[in-house]
Amino acid sequence: MKRVIFPVLFVAMVFTACKDNKTTKEADNTEPVDSVTTGMKEKKSRESTVAVTENNSETYFKGVGTEPFWSIEFSGKMIKFTSLTEAHKEFTVPATEPVRAADANIKMYKAEVESGAMNVQISQGECSDNMSDKVYGYKVKVEIKKGNETDYTVYEGCGNYITDYRLHDIWVLEKLGEVEATAGMFAKELPNMEINAGENKFFGYAGCNNMRGRIFFEQGLLRFTDVVTTEMACMGDNKEGDFLKALQSSVKYKIENNSLYLFNDTGTQLVFKKVD
Repeated sequence: MKRVIFPVLFVAMVFTACKDNKTTKEADNTEPVDSVTTGMKEKKSRESTVAVTENNSETYFKGVGTEPFWSIEFSGKMIKFTSLTEAHKEFTVPATEPVRAADANIKMYKAEVESGAMNVQISQGECSDNMSDKVYGYKVKVEIKKGNETDYTVYEGCGNYITDYRLHDIWVLEKLGEVEATAGMFAKELPNMEINAGENKFFGYAGCNNMRGRIFFEQGLLRFTDVVTTEMACMGDNKEGDFLKALQSSVKYKIENNSLYLFNDTGTQLVFKKVD
């Protein structure tokens, strides 16, 4: 097997590392969180900063390398590799489900077509080039063998998942588990949050306290991490604790009929309605 190792070409994606889920209480000097009304007024100006758009929504992962330049894109339909090498200028295979290695942080894709074969390994872990301070969240190894080639050519680089652009919106709680959410269950109003898909961040109101945090996204996976709240006393029968617990225990999602469903293996945790 001949082996070619490339440094990484910067791509403008932000990655947020997955951390342990926990709620951290901060002092009252935590940055204030905009209300839903204010967020709606500012939403239009913020939308211009989103790193992903509807035009490339089907692409959910990108990996890159240099010398010569190469890239790989994953979508629901195909895996496409391109490079400046004549032999592997473009090679596309149908999308295939990954096989997870013993280490759950490694995914392996294998595909074979009439014109050749391609193996891809995506490993979660810090990955950076030696030319800048930019850091990616995943290491990528691509093996390609085309036509009459007897050995695979190996390309190594880095990459990131592209967060689902549909998450980039303002969401208001509709259901807490299977129970319809009402304002009477919380101190002031229904919990709500605004998700910034370009920066993998969110902020909002948890039912008594303001909250903010990060999101960790992979294909089919969504987690709310590094959750921070203000520290205000919540009077009465307030369900904020239940809400935060449900938010941080969610690992999967779906968006349907302008609603965001967050769930895990035990069932639906939260349902949000999109705010127009």
